[in-house]
This record gives sequence, C-alpha cells and structure tokens, in this order.
Amino acid sequence: MKRYFNHVLEEYKLLLRSVPAMVIAVFILSVVLMNLLAGRELYRSDYFCLNTGLALSWISFLCMDCICKRFGPKAATQVSVLAIGVNLACAMIFALLMLTPGRWAAYYSSADVEVGGMITNGIDQTFSSAWYVVVGSSIAMLASSLVNSALNNAIGQKTDKGDYYGFATRSLASTCVAQFVDNFVFSALVSHVFFGWTWPQVLICSLTSMAIELAFEAIFSPVGYHISKTWENEHVGQSYLSAYAR
Repeated sequence: MKRYFNHVLEEYKLLLRSVPAMVIAVFILSVVLMNLLAGRELYRSDYFCLNTGLALSWISFLCMDCICKRFGPKAATQVSVLAIGVNLACAMIFALLMLTPGRWAAYYSSADVEVGGMITNGIDQTFSSAWYVVVGSSIAMLASSLVNSALNNAIGQKTDKGDYYGFATRSLASTCVAQFVDNFVFSALVSHVFFGWTWPQVLICSLTSMAIELAFEAIFSPVGYHISKTWENEHVGQSYLSAYAR
C-alpha cells in the first residue's frame, strides 16, 4: 500500500511539473469561482433556473480537454481531483473565516445599521456555503470529470487527426455529455433533495445549463486547440509522457 501511494505521489509530482502552471491555475480558479458564483441567481422560472456560475464552468472543461489531448485521460482526471480538493479546502477556509466577528466593506455603505448587518450576514452566508452544496458539487464534478476524460479520449482515438476539426469533435462531444452529467448529478443530489425541485425541473435545468456551457466552449474551442497544439509542437510534458505512457 505504501509503495502504491508513493507511486501515485511521484506521478502527481511529475504531472504538475509537466502541465503548464497557468493552465492548472486557471483550472483551479475556475472551479473555486464557479462554485462561489453558483449561489447567485441569473434567471429563474417555474421550469428552470440559471446561475452566474455558468459563465465560468465551461473553463474547467476546456482546460480538461487540453490536458486530455496532450497528457491523456488519467492526467486530466488527476488534475480535476486536485481542483476538487482545493475547492473543498477553500470552502472550509471560507466557512471558518465567516465564523469570526467582523463586517464587510459593504456594511459601511449603508446608512442604516440594521440593513448593514443584514448585508454582512448575507455575504457571510454566501461564502460559507451549506455542506450539502459543497459535497454535491464535488461529487458532480468528479463524476463529470471521469465521463469527460474517458469520452474525450475514446472519441479522439477515432476522429482526431491532429487538426482543429478533430479537437472540436472530441471536445464538444465529451463536454456535451459530461456537462449534462455534472448538472444532473448536482440537481438531483442538491436541488431535488434540499430545494424541492421536481424531476422535470431537474432534467430541464440540466439540459439548458448544458446547452449554455456547450455554447461557451464552442466559441472558445479554437483557443483550446491552439494551446494543445502548441504543447505538442514544443514537446511540453515529454518527461511525463515518457514515464507514464497513455
């Protein structure tokens, strides 16, 4: 068991040294921020609800697709697990800090003390997300990461000839399925159980959110292709690929 953990640790170390730091940083930051912004409603009707986290959620999937193309599905999943771990750590840090006494700057912009207190309490509650939201989000992302990496790799082996069409095909197809899985799992575990959503609402919300996220990824997929192609041309991460063949 110890040998296995040492092997995993060494693989992680080499992977994190091989994948460009900026991509990992953007990946992790998008996960943390999209979960934080998910608490703000963008649109709501009787059938579905959109939140501002959708504006960033596609970024993590595009990063995952770039990593999967160059380093393989296992590497993409490992970086996703790292991002989930950092997000959980941030959630715990936020929750602990919100227990401390103090006021947000917005408190002082209110002329009424009572209103200022309500503002502070509201912001505190936003940062100290309920445990079931954090857990549900983590489970949903883990499930979608596994689906995205596996499907991206499987499609890529059959259709990717190294051009943009191949990258877009594997990226958009895997993102379409994985984003639906992410939204559906979260809605089923959190919105249905704790917020009383009906199953039709869960399904409609999962589909509409997936469509919006897929549209964002389609727009920015040329950027993802350029990044992954640059890695290939410059032999980025060759030491990892030599040690851990896909």
